[in-house]
Parts: sequence; structure tokens; C-alpha cells
Amino acid sequence: MILRALKRLFHQISLGDQSYRFMFAPGPIDEVVAFDCETTGLDCRRDDIITIAAIRIKGARILTSERFEAVVRPEARMRADAIKVHRLREADVEAGKRIEKIIPEFLRFIGGRPLVGYYVEFDVRMIDKYVLGLIGIELPNPLIEVSKLYYERKYGDAPPGAIIDLSFSAILSDLDLPALDQHDAFNDALMTAMIYLKLRDFKERGVRIPRSRVARGAEAPLG
Repeated sequence: MILRALKRLFHQISLGDQSYRFMFAPGPIDEVVAFDCETTGLDCRRDDIITIAAIRIKGARILTSERFEAVVRPEARMRADAIKVHRLREADVEAGKRIEKIIPEFLRFIGGRPLVGYYVEFDVRMIDKYVLGLIGIELPNPLIEVSKLYYERKYGDAPPGAIIDLSFSAILSDLDLPALDQHDAFNDALMTAMIYLKLRDFKERGVRIPRSRVARGAEAPLG
């Protein structure tokens, strides 16, 4: 957290394109953005984004009418294992825009709002590849990781050696939230938004999630 704050200060000073200074301004009061990326694979250096979705949250409301969705035509080849996950073929994304055209629109949509995600650092690293090339900095937005919020509510007081499951499906089940078709960027962003609001409410009311014996492990990033 301290490192990210220092990087934010450095980036504010070194911002190449001053028209993007709005990214360092506080977003509207009580607004955050839940977002998700689908990618050609899980290697941040070699793989590319193929879809991005983001949804604004204001207070306790998910503003599905205020959303961002984009299909990207990637440079990297679509690998068979990734196609099995997100079910998008090269033919499905060839009509998409190049990421260089999409990133400015995405940045203006999120502004300086905190970003909410599941394995959010992976998605941010993928976005940062292109933001760096565009304006010479990384995303300065505060990050909110829903699996961390979930861990605090369920396992924060767990004894050593407790079996832990931070999988997306376990979180949805424990919070009694609908499991939409996963590995669709909009659905994943929407489910992440619902998880965030429920866990935030639990924290405000001091509600803990009961523990039961479940399989150990955590899912890979949704991309």
C-alpha cells in the first residue's frame, strides 16, 4: 500500500500527457468502479486483453446503465486453453478496436475512482501495459480486492491451519449471490460489484461469515 502511494506521487509528477491529470483527482463521493478483463492468457508480458467491462457503483447502487464494455482486437494469438475459458474465438474479436483506441475511453470512464476486482492486480497489470505506452504512467487508482474483503469477514479470526477457499464460486455461494455465466467480462464485473456491496455491508454491520470445512485453494484470475 505504501509502495503504491509512493508510485502514485511519482506518476503525478511524471505524467506525460497533462490532459490525463483528472486521473489523480478524487472521484465522485461514494463511487467506485468494478471491472474485469478477459485475456488471451495469463502471461501479462505475452498475452493481450480481448474484452473489458466496467460498472460504476454509487453508494449501495450498481449503476448498470453507467457501464463500459469493449471488445479488443488483440495482437497476441488466441490460445486454445484460453478460448475454452472465455469462449471467444479470433473470429469473435477481429472486428474489435485496437487497445490503443479503447484505453483513453476506459480511463475517462473510471476517472480517479477506486477500482474493485477479483484478482484485481492481474487486470491492472494488463491495463498498465497500455497506459504506460499512452501516458507514461501506471493506473494511479486505489485498488479494492474483493477476495481480501471476503477473507477478512470469514477467515480473519480463523485459527492457524484453517482450510481456506477464496474461489469466486465459494464467495458467491457464501454470500448467497447469483452465479452468472463466468468468464464474460460484464458478468464478472457485475458479480464482483455485488460481492463488494455485500461484503462492505457485512463489515459496516460487523457481520462475519460462518466457516465450514471446504477445499483449500484459490482460483486463477478470471481472465
